[in-house]
Amino acid sequence: MAGLGGRGAGILYHNLHRLTYSPVVKLNHIYAAAFHSSSLLNVEGLPIKMPSLSPTMVEGKIIKWLKEEGDPIQPGDVLCDIQTDKAVVSMDIEEEGIMAKILVGEDSKDIKVGTLIALMVNEGEDWKSVEIPQDLSEPTSDSPPTVTQVETPVQAATTGSAGHGNYGPSVRMLLEQYGLMAGQVPSSGPHGVLLKGDVLRLIKEKNLTPKPLDPVPLPAVPAIAAAVAAPPPAAPVVSAPPPPVEGQGYTDIELTSMRRTIAKRLTQSKGGIAHSYGTLECFVDKLLALRKEYKSAGIGVSVNDLIIKAVAVALTRCPEMNCVWKGDQLTLANEVDVSIAVATPAGLITPIVRGADTIGVEEIAKRVRDLAARARENKLKLDEFQGGTFTISNLGMFGISEFSAIINPPQCGILAVGGSKPVLDEYGELRTSMMATLSYDRAAVDDHIAATFLNTLKDILEEPKTMLLGSFSRTIDHPLAALL
Repeated sequence: MAGLGGRGAGILYHNLHRLTYSPVVKLNHIYAAAFHSSSLLNVEGLPIKMPSLSPTMVEGKIIKWLKEEGDPIQPGDVLCDIQTDKAVVSMDIEEEGIMAKILVGEDSKDIKVGTLIALMVNEGEDWKSVEIPQDLSEPTSDSPPTVTQVETPVQAATTGSAGHGNYGPSVRMLLEQYGLMAGQVPSSGPHGVLLKGDVLRLIKEKNLTPKPLDPVPLPAVPAIAAAVAAPPPAAPVVSAPPPPVEGQGYTDIELTSMRRTIAKRLTQSKGGIAHSYGTLECFVDKLLALRKEYKSAGIGVSVNDLIIKAVAVALTRCPEMNCVWKGDQLTLANEVDVSIAVATPAGLITPIVRGADTIGVEEIAKRVRDLAARARENKLKLDEFQGGTFTISNLGMFGISEFSAIINPPQCGILAVGGSKPVLDEYGELRTSMMATLSYDRAAVDDHIAATFLNTLKDILEEPKTMLLGSFSRTIDHPLAALL
């Protein structure tokens, strides 16, 4: 350019000017503008779908989004909090990218599992240009980014095929779902932590399929009764009552998925399990005195905490009562994991005190307070309320003297504890009485086993310092015991 004279420089400038504004170049500008404004540059998003966060979950409710559109996403980040049929569970993701579009807002309920709830794009892509699918009404079958409940690597105490290991609740669910042992899966996490990605990798390599879930069986109708049963007479036609008018004292109560699940499981349990019952009166004066001793020493334990410990010890001394169903197979559990019934605004939930026979009463009290508080706030993790080998329901603090409870399958027993009250014993002495009613699965537990357990528990409650003794079996000294 510098070597050209004035005329040469002018010719070069003139030619460049003609090239820049030629009709062909102008046409290319038009095509480029049309290309940028068309859908050809739209980014295809990666679908994020409503996950199944519990074995019985079919739909959920998004409580809160913790990521906004345009936010970067790293593996392990929590996307949102979801109300399942059991509790509120935080959902995290194992993919990396950018949150592009939230398709389902907060407080959206009855969202079917598999429904598209958000879109993300890969890092470096224009998230604002993500392509929105036309039909969002039905769940889709495309493979979404891997999502799970948020987990903290802990030493999980489990029963079943998953075994013990350094992993979180979602890993435990996968191990149990596919019938794997933790030792079969190579771990890649820090300090040997088993990650969900490790399990998914092994499942993909071996092309494993999940084990089918076994529903609680419903009782069969006897053939003779079914044959002779006559159809009920036709009811007379009655005009439908007028609908209630707003303001007449009626209030609609939302039937949440959690309450529907509770109703379904209890109905299946009551109709499909052969419930048998046994009630025993326990005198708990020494138990109350022991609690006073703890209190004077600055140890805050409740009567319920002492009962949990007593039940756990009784289960070790009567291990036949500590059993659960694995499909059609009855299994004696190696661990004593006691579920406790806790009432929450959303419904009844049963957090678990795992290994209750191996920890002290003070530790039990701490765990119960923590579990109950987080249960009422819907902040329990899945492995904190799923599982368990035996359940306790205590209504004594509400003034209930005696009641019976429905078995929590696949467990085979639940203890209903009433309140304490002063009574005169057979010798005319004033004592403190407490009624305990055991509901047990007659198909799994024989009557004499249930009686042995109740009498063992009675011995411990009436002499609570015997909880320090080792496990032993108590036999009933009755000539007819063998016939039960």
